[in-house]
This record gives sequence, C-alpha cells and structure tokens, in this order.
Amino acid sequence: MENKIKLLSEQIERFVIEGKDSLENFRIQFLGSKNVLKDLFIEIKNVPAENRKSVGQLINALKNKAQDKFDIANSKTEEAEETNSNIDLSLSGDFNKLGSRHPLSIVNQQIIEIFSKIGFNVSEGPEVEDDWHNFTALNMQEEHPARDMQDTFFIEKNPDWLLRTHTSSVQVRVMEGAELPIRTITPGRVYRNEAISARAHCFFHQVEGVYIDKKVSFADLRQTIEYFAKEMFGESAKIRLRPSYFPFTEPSAEVDVSCSLCSTKGCNVCKYTGWLEILGCGMIDPNVLKNAGIDPEEYSGFAFGMGIERMAMLKYEVKDLRMWSENDVRFLDQFKSAW
Repeated sequence: MENKIKLLSEQIERFVIEGKDSLENFRIQFLGSKNVLKDLFIEIKNVPAENRKSVGQLINALKNKAQDKFDIANSKTEEAEETNSNIDLSLSGDFNKLGSRHPLSIVNQQIIEIFSKIGFNVSEGPEVEDDWHNFTALNMQEEHPARDMQDTFFIEKNPDWLLRTHTSSVQVRVMEGAELPIRTITPGRVYRNEAISARAHCFFHQVEGVYIDKKVSFADLRQTIEYFAKEMFGESAKIRLRPSYFPFTEPSAEVDVSCSLCSTKGCNVCKYTGWLEILGCGMIDPNVLKNAGIDPEEYSGFAFGMGIERMAMLKYEVKDLRMWSENDVRFLDQFKSAW
C-alpha cells in the first residue's frame, strides 16, 4: 500500500502542467470524480487496523499534494490569461514597423540620379551664407532691384549674413575653387520670408545646376533640359522655353513641360494651358564668371534651377505645398512603395 502511495506521489511530481488542457487532465486524473486516489481509500479496509490511521494520513497528504499543485498551476494560468487579454489580436505581428522615405527625398534622389547619368556631380554648401555669395557675386549689387524679388531672412546681429535664398550661392563657391570644366548640381534647403500658404512657404528645397566649359551654347542647355524632362516625366514629355529675366543669366528662360494628365489639351492642373512650369535657366552672365575668377572670353556656361516641392507636386498631383512639411503620417505612408 505504501509503495502505491509513493508511486502516485512521484507521478504527481513528474506531471508537467503547461496550459489549460494539461491542467484539466491533471485535475481529472488526481482530483476528479474517478481519480486514482479513490482506489486507495477503498483499499484501506485491507490494511491492518493498527496501520490504517498512518496510511490514511499518507493518502490525505497525497490528496493535498495534488490539490496544492493544481491550485498553483491554475493561478498561473489565470494570470497568463489576464495578461493576454490586454493584447489586441487584430494588430499586425510585425512590431518593427518600418517608415517610408519622404516624398521630397524620393524626388530629390531621382533628380540627382538623372543628372549623374550625364556627368553632373553633387555639391553642397552652408545654409547660413554671406552677402557676397548669395547676392553680389551673382550680379546683384547692393542697390540692385532683383534683391527685392527675394524676401530675405537676415541675421540680426550681422546684416552681412543671412539664410540663403537659393542654392546658387553654392555654385559661386564651386566656381571659385574648382578646376574647369565644371558640371555640378546643388540640392539643398533655402529660406525666404514669405507668408505660408498652399503655394508658398518660408523654407523649401531647390536643385540648381551649372555647366561651364569652352564653347558651351544655349543649344547645350536646351538639350540638357529636354533630356531631364523626358527622364522625369516620360519619353512623351515635351518642353517649351519662354524668355524671362534672371540677374545672373543672359539670355534667360522659363521652361514649361507638357501636361501629362491631359496631353496638352488642358485641365485644371495645368490651368487649361496644356503646359506646366518646371524651372528657370539661362546662359551664365559674363560678370558672374568674372566674379568667380573665370575668364568669360575663354569659357561660357549655363545654369538652371528648380524647386523640389514643385516637382513633387507635379509628380504626385499634390495641390497644397504645406503637406510636405506637416509630417502627417497618414499622408507620408502613401509613399512607402514610391520610386
């Protein structure tokens, strides 16, 4: 009899309870209405009278042992269920949620790659700039009316320093120190003291480019812009150049690209003209070359500039400029699978 009790005690100890199913199996085997311990109580009548008390105590201790193990395991199971009840099973199992590239970064990188295919490298410069590189070297003397075209953020303690209004200042720095020929683009953030609206902001991003070499012509400029338009907007894209004015280029032009949404037939995006303005360009003024220490009698060049926000608005049909800087995750998540 005592051997049976010892064997059952060992079974209780070895029984592994993992989860509700094994817990219920343990209860049925050792505590249920037909549990194995009941046979011991039946067999106790066969035990000599003088030993029945001690054997009965052993059987009760065995039953208590089974009950204690059940209670402890049951408590742990209930705690685990409470913890799991706080888990939202509808959530994705991927806890390492990846972000998306900002659409302006996508367009900026695309522009860089397009021009890199034809030999343009990337140049960068300071966002806090001096008057010489931002204005004077670009053919805008102190009293030049073109300075009024750009509402500038000046540094209060030193009015000769300012937040750059264009990345043309980087082009000047490149021209001052680089070996000729020069073929570079200058992407970056610029600042202008303008009221924030759907079409304007106090900061935005530009990509400007410059090519300087011997015998560079306006035909080279047109071919470069046409190549860019077809790479950016598709092989069917067409361009047109309209005469314009910039103080650092002469002659100067505004460039329009054919509206891909209406095939130049006219729609609300292109204001029913069939064309969309994308950038400004022109041949570098000889005075700008002189200011950078380049002989305009020997070298010539062209320059162009575009707003990245403008390009992104055309590419993704976004009508409010403010969307690019509001960091609305619902908006930015749309670009996870973008180029």
